[in-house]
Amino acid sequence: MGKRVWLTLLVLAIAGVVFWRLEAQRGRPPQVTFGVAARESISSLVSTNGKVEPVESGLARAERSGAVKRILVRQGQRVESGQALVELDASDAQAELKTAEARQSAIRADLQVLAQGGRAADRAGIDTSLDKARLELKIAQDAYGTAVRLRDKQAGTEAEVRAAKESVERVQAQIQALDRQRASLVTPADHSGAEARLDEAKTAAQLAEARIHMSVVRAPIAGVVYQFDLKPGAYLNAGDLVASIGRLDHVHVKVYVDEPDLGRVMKNMLVTITWDALPGRQWKGSVDRTPTEIVTMGARQVGEVVCDIANPDMDLLPGTNVNAVILSETVQNAITIPKEAVHREQGQTGVYLLEGDHVRWRRISQGVNNTTRTQVKELKEGDAVALPSEKPLKDGMTVMPVIPNVAQ
Repeated sequence: MGKRVWLTLLVLAIAGVVFWRLEAQRGRPPQVTFGVAARESISSLVSTNGKVEPVESGLARAERSGAVKRILVRQGQRVESGQALVELDASDAQAELKTAEARQSAIRADLQVLAQGGRAADRAGIDTSLDKARLELKIAQDAYGTAVRLRDKQAGTEAEVRAAKESVERVQAQIQALDRQRASLVTPADHSGAEARLDEAKTAAQLAEARIHMSVVRAPIAGVVYQFDLKPGAYLNAGDLVASIGRLDHVHVKVYVDEPDLGRVMKNMLVTITWDALPGRQWKGSVDRTPTEIVTMGARQVGEVVCDIANPDMDLLPGTNVNAVILSETVQNAITIPKEAVHREQGQTGVYLLEGDHVRWRRISQGVNNTTRTQVKELKEGDAVALPSEKPLKDGMTVMPVIPNVAQ
């Protein structure tokens, strides 16, 4: 029983102390933290997001179908215009080229034979027969001449003359037949046919060479390979993307500026780019083109501002989502206060200014502002303005001011 009494008395004592403190504080003015107006330079910043794009880019695509045989570059490598990037398997085209070249050699040999009048063995047989027939013709002509003379001297008969003449005519007919046979070894149709076959073989070789040439995918421009993910053995169809190449020493960043802020953005304004993947790094540049239209991006209405950004290490890659800050305007020697001290009440913009231990409502007009502070013209350096508090403030309210040692 004694312990219970003591515990009860202890609880009542604690409750009494708490009640006394609450009653004591109920009559005290609320504590309010104040910020101090300072004289400084302030810059108006437009903070948003953007996406990196190359200033100049080219797409390397496969010109024919085939499996990837050799990969000659890697992502991030600098290449020259026309440099080989990938080789496709061209064994089928190489086989077709060898076949076409062999056909050309055979047809050229045939043409040489035709130019010489036919095959040597055929020509030799006919020429031998012609030589023999010409010799027989000479003998027959001599015999015919002898028969005529004998007949004229009444030493021979007319029948012997006719027989000798028939011998001459028979041998002449044989020679004419051999001449026709020799001429038939090569005809104009033989020449034209061989030439046509040669043209076909040349065309086949040219097509095979073209396919071999198309088996090498080359860089369309000089620059850096910023997109490339092929592996050996991969199969490509004609037109498939092989690599994206661009100039990366300078890049374009397409910055998405909300419609209300577009009026503060002008050409040549300074821009700072940051990338979450490389904390601490910054890239500098300027606004290159302002938008010509408003587009919808999710729930936002934005203008696409193109910024030219120096990228000397070429580590800011196309397609990267980045943060952008545009330096819109700078005012020197301005009076600034914390932005959170600004209130809007009944359609007015103002602050609660500390006067002694009271706060007074003071209308203000804002000038240049950044993410933390805003320029005002109605205050002077050192003025204290109330920051947001748990208890709503009213004009003339008594407060217990808390002012940090360091302003801002």
